[in-house]
Amino acid sequence: MTQEGRRTGRDETEEERADRMWVELIQEVRVAQTGVQILFGFLLTVVFQPKYATLAHLDQVIYIVTVVLGACATGALIGPVSLHRLVAGRRVKPQAVRLASRMTLVGLLLLLATMTSSLVLILRVATHDPYVPWLVAGVFIWYLVCWYGLPLWARRKHTSGPHEATARRPDRPDEPHE
Repeated sequence: MTQEGRRTGRDETEEERADRMWVELIQEVRVAQTGVQILFGFLLTVVFQPKYATLAHLDQVIYIVTVVLGACATGALIGPVSLHRLVAGRRVKPQAVRLASRMTLVGLLLLLATMTSSLVLILRVATHDPYVPWLVAGVFIWYLVCWYGLPLWARRKHTSGPHEATARRPDRPDEPHE
């Protein structure tokens, strides 16, 4: 409680916290899963287009790397669903939330790599201009700012009380809980 008598944290057990964190994580994963699955589906069709055979060898290599990254991102972002199915009812929700959270973070990093390499390929094929690496670098930095920079800044700025320094989150045992 603060001096004004308001609560400053959640009064929940470890299991209740894990349940809440799981629901929040799955909602986040749904957004990323949809995007990566649509991107991956489009990537799979490129090789069957007549223009693919005319691509330069480097562009074909970029395409193959992009498809593999997309497949890995898809696997990492669908992983939490499989994890939940396989451990449901085993009383390991806090551990499952930690593992699913890590899979999601890896999936987002792989999605970042997939989107960046897709952009490289598309802009190389569409423009053949020397400014493509600069444009892609700008978009990559934008992704980093939106996906990691601002969230990490907000976490650092808004988690500074004694409660946050001692309470542990089930999805990240080395970090304070919200």
